[in-house]
Amino acid sequence: MIRTTADVAALIRDRRRKLGLGQAALAKRVGVGREWIVDIEKGKPRAGIELVLRTLAALGIVLAPQRGAAPRKSPDVDLDAIVDAARRTRP
Repeated sequence: MIRTTADVAALIRDRRRKLGLGQAALAKRVGVGREWIVDIEKGKPRAGIELVLRTLAALGIVLAPQRGAAPRKSPDVDLDAIVDAARRTRP
């Protein structure tokens, strides 16, 4: 189960190695520099989600809910209220 950036890092690194890819080869597939792959494999906490998803796709990793897991109820989030509040606090 993936719960932390360290878990994502380990997943990416392990899959890359199993596929016999070097960091530079994976970086080329994803469209990033090798240094970005190094950072993500170290568990970089602020990696852009778009690049993380492209990396997972390049490695053939598909995100799916855990089998047999009961669905968790997410708290209701009012995105409009969040955006409105952010606009009001801008100078």
